[in-house]
Amino acid sequence: MWLNPIVKKDVKVQSRSMKICWGVFAYELILALVFFLAMVIIQQESRYSLDNIYSSMVWLYPVLAVTQIVILGVVVPVRTASSISGEKERQTFDIMMTTSMTPFSIIAGKVTTAIVQSMLFVLASMPVMALSFIIGGMSWAYLFWFLGMAFLVSFFAASIGILCSALCKKSISAVIMSYGFYLVFFIVTILPLIIYEIIEVSVYSSVQTNSISEWLSLFLLLNPIMYVVEFFAHVMAGESVAAAMLDSLSATQSQGVLHFIASGYVWLIVSTILFLVVSVLFLYLAAKRINPVGRHKK
Repeated sequence: MWLNPIVKKDVKVQSRSMKICWGVFAYELILALVFFLAMVIIQQESRYSLDNIYSSMVWLYPVLAVTQIVILGVVVPVRTASSISGEKERQTFDIMMTTSMTPFSIIAGKVTTAIVQSMLFVLASMPVMALSFIIGGMSWAYLFWFLGMAFLVSFFAASIGILCSALCKKSISAVIMSYGFYLVFFIVTILPLIIYEIIEVSVYSSVQTNSISEWLSLFLLLNPIMYVVEFFAHVMAGESVAAAMLDSLSATQSQGVLHFIASGYVWLIVSTILFLVVSVLFLYLAAKRINPVGRHKK
């Protein structure tokens, strides 16, 4: 089976180093601290509640899952942001480009290496995650759904980091730009809706507002926070935050395309597809950026 040479080389080098072991240790230590802190809080809350403490332990799942998502979202861009720019700083970028590998295969190899590392950490945390399932009340399928979401977050974060690494000559600049991209997806996707709602209060009629506000809410399909909130709303409560938001923006309970997207798991499916498309687009732009032939023609 053909394996990307970059992935093969990086995995071999990192497997011989103690850095990966210390990384897994730090990852597990953070999860363990969060787990015990959550258990203490649950125990304290159970003293003043009539509910059984075991019914509250299911909340360990979202707590541990969100902790891992935050870690992946912070660490993965740092790894990929220094992949291309680091080659430039070590003056090995030109040598790498003289190989028989295409620019896209180089980008794909760097991203795949980061995803493999991040999924290794996630798989190592499965025993801790499984503690929230042994008391029952939740399907084991949710554990594998989390693996899919962790893969999506790793792929999306790695694509942002590799694009910034291709655009910048210094690793520190690429890391800063990566977090700037995060702010774009966190803020810009919700900003049009907020601005329009503020303007509408003093200018537009409610009928116009409802229609336009609903369409502006589609930008939230590319909002990572909205994606995570929607996922755990379905898992923990069987509800849709997107559907409730559209109902609050709509004067009439219409059943149009927007309400269909917000119903059931359609929102998560559409949002997942959009994140994958954007990630692949970032990889294509990064490959086009480092392509010496394309730059020479330009």
